[in-house]
Formats: sequence, structure tokens, C-alpha cells
Amino acid sequence: MSITYKDAGVNIDAADAAKSRMKALVESTRTPGVIGGIGSFGGLFAPGFAGLAEPVLVASADGVGTKLKVAFMTGRHDTVGIDIVCHCANDILVQGAAPLFFLDYLALGHLTPDVVVAVVAGVSEGCRRAGCALLGGETAEMPDFYARGEYDLAGFIVGIVDRPAILDGSRVRPGDVVLGLASDGLHTNGYSLARKALFEAAGYEVDTVVDGLNEPLGDALLRSHRCYAAPVLPLLKDGSIHGMAHITGGGLLDNIPRSLPEGCGVRIDSSTWNVPAIFRVIQEAGDVPEEEMRRAFNMGIGMALMVDADAADGLTEKLSAAGETVYRIGEVVAGAHHVEIRP
Repeated sequence: MSITYKDAGVNIDAADAAKSRMKALVESTRTPGVIGGIGSFGGLFAPGFAGLAEPVLVASADGVGTKLKVAFMTGRHDTVGIDIVCHCANDILVQGAAPLFFLDYLALGHLTPDVVVAVVAGVSEGCRRAGCALLGGETAEMPDFYARGEYDLAGFIVGIVDRPAILDGSRVRPGDVVLGLASDGLHTNGYSLARKALFEAAGYEVDTVVDGLNEPLGDALLRSHRCYAAPVLPLLKDGSIHGMAHITGGGLLDNIPRSLPEGCGVRIDSSTWNVPAIFRVIQEAGDVPEEEMRRAFNMGIGMALMVDADAADGLTEKLSAAGETVYRIGEVVAGAHHVEIRP
């Protein structure tokens, strides 16, 4: 009996159909540095170095993690692509880098064009939010490797910063104010704990509307990762932002010290911002200890900025005008290299 590639589980025709539908999405992210179009073996990009004394490329890679399980449960696939781009863009923003281009990797057990196009539509939207080009990617159909209806998504970003402008934490000093930029929910971290608390311990479904949440759990959990590049990058020029920390897995406790010099710690006042309801719903559903919540989740703060005290009010005004919700959450202090969170 003759066997085809399709018989083995790989549908080239479906892949071609998906690629054809993705072309317009990729084109919508085009920036001046892009050379050529989709379909080549590699993406070409000519970065502009004008005005940079010593250009440095900054790269990062990440995945969406078990948040994908919520996408599978709801059948919604248009948000996880936004997550992967915005997460990566925020990671390189911490070092002062502006994103240039992004590459995605999508692996599936069975290629469904509608699902692939929805994921790439999200990636394209994330690139537009971050101001970078979707330069290329890979969609791999891998039968027997993933459960039917499931996939994995990873992304890779490259940005640029002038060497004298790199933020490495060395400028942070005691007396600096810590500004917290509000998150849009969980972003892309803590979903293993969230799913266990909500769907196993409490027995909720993705369409359950829990008191105080005012929307189905699935919608709250799929809220996309906020991108801080557009509002923050223009504010880096005058040097008043001394350091930044992207609040991902590990929360404020583990991420802020990564951007502090030795001899400096941070004191946080947890009463200074509003914790989104979804976190309290998770905590109550799983009877999760407060310390565990703070280590697993961002608790409503997606990015922390360590700034010159004299510039804090002005930066708050500018960030607020750009659409960010800004809280003055703490200060940098001399002493142990850790974060103390006070009630």
C-alpha cells in the first residue's frame, strides 16, 4: 500500500493554505529595516545605527507556558501570540533596548489553518504594539508529539541599544523611587498554580463567572501581556530612569533584585496599588499563602522602574498621559540585596 506524508500526519496543503493567509498579517508588521518578504529561508533586516555611538544588539527568547492550556480549554487562540511578543519586548526593554524584529516558533500535532492563523494574528498584533517587525518564523506539524488540539509557542526577539545607555542596575542608588506600572492580570506567569487552584481545587470552568470578577474566568486568564516599550522608551533619554525590572515568574521579590547593584535593596508598600480581583480569586480558590502568591504572580505590577526621586512626579505624569496606570510603590534603600514587602 502506498503511503503519503498526509497519511503519516503531515498535511502540506493545509500548511500552504495557512501560510497564504498569514502573508497579510506579517506584512502589517513591516518596518523600514525589513528587506524582502515572507517565504525565504531567512529574514533580512538592515538596522539603522544613526545617532548611536556604539550599537549593541540585545536578544531574548521565551515561551507562553501553561497559559496555552487555557487557550485550549476556551478554544481562543488569538491572544497567546500577543503574549509572547510583549513578554520578550519587555525583557529587553529592561536593558534599555528598542525591539527591531521578532521570530516565532509554533509546533503542533495537527495543523489546523484557522488555529495557526489566529495564533499568528496575535503575534502580528504583539509586534505592532512593540513596534517591531515579524521577520519570520516556523510552523512545524509534528504528529504523535503533541496531543490533538494542542501546540507549543515560543518566540525570539532582537533589539538595539547604545552601549552608554544600557541599563544594568549600576545607576540605581539609595533614595531612588520605585514606580510600578500596572499589569493586565497574570500576563504569562503562574498559570500552573492558577489552573490547579481554579480548575482542580475549586472545580470552576473557563466560563464560570466568579463573584467580584464580572467576567468568565477564561477571559480574565487570557488577558494579554501588556507591552511597556512604547510609553517607556522615549523616557529613557534623559537618564532619570536608573533601572527597570520586568515582573514575571518570581514576582516583585525575585525580579527586582536582578536590576539592583550590591548594597542596595528595595522596600515596597503593598497598600499603594490595587491588586486585580483575579489574584484574590485564585488565592481563595486554592487557599494559597500570601508569600506564595507574591512569588508566583506579579500581583498587579507588570514593570518596576527605579527612578531619580526628583523626576518621579514628572515621569508619572508622562506615563499616565501615555495610558499607563502608575503607582509609587516603594523606594531603594541601602542594605541587603533583597526586596522587603510591607503590608
